Amino acid sequence: MGWNLKSDRPIYSQLIEQIELMIVSGIYPAGSKLPSVRDMAGEASVNPNTMQRALAQLETEGLLYSQRTSGRFVTEDVERIMQTKQNLAMDLVNTFMASMNHLGYNREQIISLINHSAEEDQ
Repeated sequence: MGWNLKSDRPIYSQLIEQIELMIVSGIYPAGSKLPSVRDMAGEASVNPNTMQRALAQLETEGLLYSQRTSGRFVTEDVERIMQTKQNLAMDLVNTFMASMNHLGYNREQIISLINHSAEEDQ
């Protein structure tokens, strides 16, 4: 998964979201060791200090942990990972709902469109 950073929001926030996505999607599975800060910063084309700040925030939130001489690892707490996945999904749903409301759709119309779309996919 490539780093898709945009200039419309702080890079630090986008790094957090993308690392969370990499964790919940299994690119970095529970218990896995992350690449070094420098390697991740190089991949994302960001300053290592910015990457360090994002990783430190994820550590504060309990999604990552550090081992003194071994580096950073993804938590083995599957419940914590699933909660992050749920939070990311709810953010997407809320953004979608707001966009649809902006187009003039109400809740029932949105649900009808989703159901119609799901039937077409079957």
